[in-house]
Amino acid sequence: MAARAAFSDVQLTFLGTASAQPSSTRNHSSLALRLGPDVWLFDCGEATQHQLQKSIVKMGKIEKIFITHTHGDHIFGLVPLLAGILNGAGGTTEEEEDPRAHIDVHNPVLEIYGPLGTRAYVRAGLKYTHTLLGSPYVVHELRLPWDPKHGDNLPLHRAESPSGRNISQVDSVWPNIYQDKIVSVSAAPILHSVPCLGYVVHEAPIPGKIDPAKYIPELKRTNTPISVMSRLQQGESLELSDGTVLHGPPRRPGRKVVILGDTYDPSALVPLARDADLLVHEATNAHLPGIDEATKDDDTFESIEARTKARGHSTPQMAGIFAKRIGAKQLILNHFSARYPGNDDVDDKAKTVMDAIGALAAKEYGAQVTCARDFMSVDILKQ
Repeated sequence: MAARAAFSDVQLTFLGTASAQPSSTRNHSSLALRLGPDVWLFDCGEATQHQLQKSIVKMGKIEKIFITHTHGDHIFGLVPLLAGILNGAGGTTEEEEDPRAHIDVHNPVLEIYGPLGTRAYVRAGLKYTHTLLGSPYVVHELRLPWDPKHGDNLPLHRAESPSGRNISQVDSVWPNIYQDKIVSVSAAPILHSVPCLGYVVHEAPIPGKIDPAKYIPELKRTNTPISVMSRLQQGESLELSDGTVLHGPPRRPGRKVVILGDTYDPSALVPLARDADLLVHEATNAHLPGIDEATKDDDTFESIEARTKARGHSTPQMAGIFAKRIGAKQLILNHFSARYPGNDDVDDKAKTVMDAIGALAAKEYGAQVTCARDFMSVDILKQ
């Protein structure tokens, strides 16, 4: 892949915001992070390919897919999406030679990251649907200490690169599973009913804000071309003709985005997630007496939380507490029970429900909270 250029725009688009069962207003889990022209996908539930076609996200720009866990509502759309992106087909008759049967797998155009089982799931899906791909892919697995360090359950697919890594933990997390000069990705195990991951996308330090009035008089005084301002903007130091040294502004921390899978306790991610610019946290169930018609008379905040935790999930309050704990600048709730409507932008009754869910989280978080809906896009601005 070509070297990544610095990006000014970072945008998150929610493609599916449902928990377990989809509804008429919410699809299965998936969200797209746009880093300039590049797209990274997090989870790929059923019908994600359809959601992409309806969204502002360009499917052909997807270069990486990060799976949080292998529950179906987070991975059932992965194999169809691979076929869509990589020109997949069912092969030809014996008389016709399909060029997809012979491709160079050593330069994969698509990278997939996920827990143990991700690689085998993709291999099985492609093998038993007899799917040929026109371009190669690679799968890297983040393995826990008790997972096998080597080996897989199925042989390589003919379009799969053999360079897939089995990544071991370092101090109980997976630091820098991907890193270039512009951005890195780290991960940590978060508690759910099955092995699950939380991901942290961290932009490298970016140029500081420059005050031209501080530099231009010195440049004019020494007849230095104004064009050197671009070097100062990057934080470089510059010696002028009279020996004066100008120092560019110090670099600022890059943006940090934390995207959680399903969880009732993401504490292991705290060291990586602190001071996040944006946290995406699930809020599967809430206690909404008088608002949610499904609320039972004997339900309480405590009983709903206990039931939610028992299934490996979180309430809005739990999400708000974690967001405050890591000092997140923005919190977006995601992964809602199918009974919570996703059309609150056009339906007043739905808005009442989702506003109430957001308020429960905001009470613990101490700031306004956004509830995600399908196709919602959020710009993540530089601080």
